[in-house]
Amino acid sequence: MKYIGITIETILPHEAELIAALLDNGLDRLHLRKPSASRDEVDALLRTIPSRCYGRIVLHDHFELAEKYRLAGVHLNRRNPIPPATTSGYQPALSRSCHSIAELAHGEGYTYQFLSPVFDSISKAGYNAAFTAEQLKLAVEQGIINERVIALGGITPERMDAVREWHFGGVALLGFLWQNRTPQGVIEQLHRIRTN
Repeated sequence: MKYIGITIETILPHEAELIAALLDNGLDRLHLRKPSASRDEVDALLRTIPSRCYGRIVLHDHFELAEKYRLAGVHLNRRNPIPPATTSGYQPALSRSCHSIAELAHGEGYTYQFLSPVFDSISKAGYNAAFTAEQLKLAVEQGIINERVIALGGITPERMDAVREWHFGGVALLGFLWQNRTPQGVIEQLHRIRTN
């Protein structure tokens, strides 16, 4: 089971410390998602993150910074649907967001894909679960949901049994992860997910 964190949209005070705390305490990947931030703002944030973390950070915007910092990868989305051109042999891992099971079926070339919303979102009001348990079970039987599909949306400790039952390869955490924005707080939230 992979555990992936997604940052909230705004840049937090001491965010680099929070990111390092998560990556040092069991988070497999951190998706840096700052859709309103400028290139310079994202660059400034990356400079404050310890370099030991770079190999596990994925960018959602300003893809040229992935090569500059040799980050783990880039995440394709509606704002940025095309992988970056790279030089010097750098090949970032590619991931993307999917909002239907049909999209997942065309996932060749991606290291992993997010499927959302699996449950009612914690961070986005009114963003409700898009799939029934029966639809997810059928996708498992058809081999569409597998170890390369990550559940996103409303992930809490109480829902981890269902995530495992549906054979997702991991979870992506946003709303639940950032409820207590201190190093100890985010570590505790991650621990609650990992031990349930």
